[in-house]
This record gives sequence, structure tokens and C-alpha cells, in this order.
Amino acid sequence: MTDVGLIGMTSLVMAGITIAIGSIGPAIGEAIAVAKALGALARQPEERNTITRTLFVGLAMIESTAIYCFVVSMLIFFANPFWDYVIKR
Repeated sequence: MTDVGLIGMTSLVMAGITIAIGSIGPAIGEAIAVAKALGALARQPEERNTITRTLFVGLAMIESTAIYCFVVSMLIFFANPFWDYVIKR
């Protein structure tokens, strides 16, 4: 296998691992947050607006972690600095 092929294969595997691991945590966090919010709504339905607003802000923060992992995986795959190094050699 050539150096370029090895860099390409490693980049593809690492981008996949980044997305896989980076999406598990936010999915679990969002599930826990929604479950807790539904429990709070069941106990205090009069605080619906406050709980819902806080839930959506929290979900946006949690989802940003998955978006960052997606951006990192795209950088690993498409803007890998090792490509230039190997091609110039």
C-alpha cells in the first residue's frame, strides 16, 4: 500500500470513529434531558413555558457537541494536512 493510500484509509476510519463516538454522547444526553423535562412537566404543568424554553436551550447546547464532531470529521477527511506532506515527498 502506498503512503497516499494509507493516509486516505486512516483518514476515512478516523472520520467514521469521530462521528460514531461523537454522536453517541449527545444522543444519550438529549434522551435524558427530554425524559427529565417530561417528568418536570408532569409535576408542574403551570411552568410549561419556562421548562420548554430551558429544554430547547439545553438541547441546542447538547447538539452542538455532535455538530463539532461532524466538523472535525470533515476536516480530518477533506482538509488533512498529511495529504500535502505525502504528495510533496
